[in-house]
Amino acid sequence: MPHHGGHRSATPVQASPAQSPPTQQEMERMMQMMQRMTPQQMQQMQSMTQHMQGNMMGGGRSTDPHAGHGQAAQRAASSPSTAAFLAANEKMHREMALQFTGDADRDFAAAMIPHHQGAIDMARIQIQYGRDPDMRRLAEAVIREQEREIAELRAFLARYR
Repeated sequence: MPHHGGHRSATPVQASPAQSPPTQQEMERMMQMMQRMTPQQMQQMQSMTQHMQGNMMGGGRSTDPHAGHGQAAQRAASSPSTAAFLAANEKMHREMALQFTGDADRDFAAAMIPHHQGAIDMARIQIQYGRDPDMRRLAEAVIREQEREIAELRAFLARYR
């Protein structure tokens, strides 16, 4: 681990009982999600993991300007909205991994339905957990528009078969 100023102990702090290691099933789900990540998403996750690892190390106060980010990431990871967003994102990506036919029109319509449903699911999460009235209005507009487009895509697929 690179040293970014301040003192860090060589021994990581032990996880508390509330922070038990992931189960085999959880690890498998994480690995499946990671396999579907874009290079940019993978880089962001690696950066966040490095920050979290740095903050879990014992020792004195760090002079690293990013030192508090790991704790923020841990809080975010344990929030109900983050769990809901991660689940919605995983569902969307799983459902978008369909058997492509080579027909761009059909494949586009079939793949966009779960993509738009993912946007609807995320908008509903925003409405459930968000506080900003402007974001709420935007989320409501996203739901209306994406539902309209899903209906259009389904009608196309019904005609196209």
